[in-house]
Amino acid sequence: MSGVLQKRRIRPSNLWEGVVAARRWMLAYGLMIFLPVCVMLFVYYEQSSRILQEEVTQTMQQTLKQAGINLSSRLNYVVNSSNSIFMNNKLYENLDPASPIIERIAQSKELRNLLESVQSAPDIVRARVFTDPGNLYGFDLLNLFPLDSLKDRPWTNEVMNASGSIVWTGIYEENYLDSGSARILSCARLLRHPRNFAQSLGVLMLDVPEKMLSDIISELNFPAQSRVYIVDRSGTIIYSAEQSVIGTKTTLASESDEGIIKRSENGVDVFEVRAPIRAADWRLVLEVPKTDLTHRTTTLSQWSGIATVVGMTIMFLILVFMLLAFVINGMNRRIKSVVKTIRTEGVEGLEEPGGDFRLLERVVDHLVHRVKDLMEEAYRSKMLEREAELRALQAQINPHFLYNTLDTINWLAISREADDISHLIESLSDYFRLSLNKGKDHVFVVDELELARVYLEIQQNRFPSTFEFVIKADSEASRCVIPKLTLQPIVENALLHGIRKNKGKIGIIHIHAKRCGDVLEITIQDNGIGMDEQLASSLLSSSRSLLQTEGSGSSYGLYNVNERIKLMAGSDYGLTVRSRLGEGTEVSVRLKAMQEEQSK
Repeated sequence: MSGVLQKRRIRPSNLWEGVVAARRWMLAYGLMIFLPVCVMLFVYYEQSSRILQEEVTQTMQQTLKQAGINLSSRLNYVVNSSNSIFMNNKLYENLDPASPIIERIAQSKELRNLLESVQSAPDIVRARVFTDPGNLYGFDLLNLFPLDSLKDRPWTNEVMNASGSIVWTGIYEENYLDSGSARILSCARLLRHPRNFAQSLGVLMLDVPEKMLSDIISELNFPAQSRVYIVDRSGTIIYSAEQSVIGTKTTLASESDEGIIKRSENGVDVFEVRAPIRAADWRLVLEVPKTDLTHRTTTLSQWSGIATVVGMTIMFLILVFMLLAFVINGMNRRIKSVVKTIRTEGVEGLEEPGGDFRLLERVVDHLVHRVKDLMEEAYRSKMLEREAELRALQAQINPHFLYNTLDTINWLAISREADDISHLIESLSDYFRLSLNKGKDHVFVVDELELARVYLEIQQNRFPSTFEFVIKADSEASRCVIPKLTLQPIVENALLHGIRKNKGKIGIIHIHAKRCGDVLEITIQDNGIGMDEQLASSLLSSSRSLLQTEGSGSSYGLYNVNERIKLMAGSDYGLTVRSRLGEGTEVSVRLKAMQEEQSK
């Protein structure tokens, strides 16, 4: 009896040993945190510097590309002006010498008027024609010059051998009779007799001021030690702020028109950034020493990055020590409180070794039963979340289609006429109108089929002559409503993962909607590469869809649609996938046949 009533005594030595052990554990835990944090700080600094360096160079490239576009636009205007004169019959009529002197004087005057009309255009300081003395009565040395005056120019042979194609000269100094010396570059081309192509009539030149190039390039905001210049296809420097290097050769790191390349020059690492000037087949080149770029990125990231990481590290360490202290003390108090409470209720076995933790195990077991009761209550609240989950699933539509379509429109604008672009934009507009549907979650089957048709027409513009499609719908099925964007992910999978991967033949997609009593069934069938039956049966499983959430495969889109239908209609409805390798795939969509009033 006395053995049962006797209380345990805790020796002071045991308490001191526990405190020392706790301190040792806290010190070891602190070291385990401090060392990884130091590594993390170093890695963070290196990675942030690299990322910022990439961002800065990408920003420089975008700035350089925009400058190249601006220069191309200005030079294209000069090219168009040269083409308009080149195609003007008056030019050749006035260069064909007439017998009476009075008519030859009139020809010279009319030719000057034609050239002076072009000089009023922006960026053209002078329009000049160089021809043989026998073709004109005389030369005014303002617009009309003898052809021999070009023989000492370094680019004359290139112009003569270009057979009428445009040749852009480098920067050179020209002394005009009426306005003095000026630094210019010229758009030059050979003029041939329209009735005797072997006979040359002279050279047409449109002069552009060097200031046009310098104004655009001087607006670029790059590090102080960087160098910007323009080179032609052969590597000759056409323009540079350092006039001494104009006309010299330079060696580029590669032949590509644009990009960012890191190279070494005299032991110094240099970033070479390039952008094309397509109007003249030139390249705009920026050379930035890595030290300047590193200094710039370090300035951006040094204080914010280090201060953030160091501050977080200090706070983390303080919080860890405080948390450990509170957790240890709190656990001791709570265990003692629980044991004391349970002892007062007469639980047996308290004097056994480890009895405190056995009591806790019993309490946990009681809590498990309580949790089961709470789960039943949570199930009822889960039903209220179904609508929100439906909207969240409905919002997960892959945006790559929009980006690819816009990219297609961009290339159509470059390589085709405006009619194709107009048609594609109209189709894309229809796609947005149908897919948005004024914010409604349900649409008529006929509208969903129309959305599929517009999508496929857009893809036919992207991949011409690679597939066809047929869409059919019963009249009763067309009036039913379904969740918005049900068919588009399935049709996209059929095209991109079925037909597009079958390079050997023209694909075809069949879409058929029918109503059988209270069931609406829509089938999407393709003759693509198909898949084995085991893979087809696993596409709608949640485990497979989670592995392909990033969009690398096709199962997530099907899983998404299947879950949306089951949330709306129940587990008896959804998708069925049937496929055989090499024979194509068929996806059946099974839903409740509902009218618009029933869906609300």
